[in-house]
Amino acid sequence: MSDMPGHFAFRTKAGWLAVAASARGLKAVTLPQQTRQRALDMLPDSRTAACSPPRFEDLAERITGYFDGHRQDFNDALDLTAATPFQRRVWLAARLIPYGETRSYRQLAAGIGQPGAARAVGRALARNPLAIIVPCHRVLKADGGLGGFAGGLDMKCYLLSLEATTGGRPQSGSPNSLAR
Repeated sequence: MSDMPGHFAFRTKAGWLAVAASARGLKAVTLPQQTRQRALDMLPDSRTAACSPPRFEDLAERITGYFDGHRQDFNDALDLTAATPFQRRVWLAARLIPYGETRSYRQLAAGIGQPGAARAVGRALARNPLAIIVPCHRVLKADGGLGGFAGGLDMKCYLLSLEATTGGRPQSGSPNSLAR
């Protein structure tokens, strides 16, 4: 990655996503939006950062493939300098949840050595700026319920369905129609 901050927006079959990065790594990835401008507006500092399409070409291809129903690896470097130490631990633990699998908030809390911190884990995940890359949609309530999701429960259902055991192929529907 270059020293200059950068951002980029691209279209997937689920909608427009935007990515922001620094020299350290990825800082933010939006969830799908209806327009390019809406996706860019959701990025922190997008007005002051340079647009860098070539820098993100491989990531855009992998995210597009993800939304096409293909399993993808997102082992990209992250810039978590704006996160608290607790958020960092939670986000890095969530990043380890395999494609197509889920964990509970309680399991994630235990996994970071704080078994009584399930609610705090939920609050940390609600602030996750790296949608898909840090797959917080894979974290559910202890009873298997969806819990919350900053992108809305329709989107959480859509992402879980995309990764379902149907070979990673998306079920019919769009992010706005699956949870109904």
